[in-house]
Amino acid sequence: MNYLPQVIEARHVREFIVSTRFDDGTEKDIDISQWFKGPVFEPLRDPKFFKKFFVEAGTLAWPNGVDIAPEALYAARESSRKRHNKRMERTRKTRRSS
Repeated sequence: MNYLPQVIEARHVREFIVSTRFDDGTEKDIDISQWFKGPVFEPLRDPKFFKKFFVEAGTLAWPNGVDIAPEALYAARESSRKRHNKRMERTRKTRRSS
């Protein structure tokens, strides 16, 4: 990878999903829980602590010193847990012709 991505903005969406914007304009909703392996990530399982993330040095970081490489965030697939949109669920009842 020749391009070294930098996170320039991040906001909590829901659960462990963070909406990130990179310096090239790419935007992704990323499920951070995919990296919850090992004891260093244990505090992030607490939703209150998880929400304390911030952008530092072009990536996501937490107060306990945990961060995730910006290249890993950039390469991550977008979360498959799409927002539940009630309007999209509504269906129109149609009357069948006899």
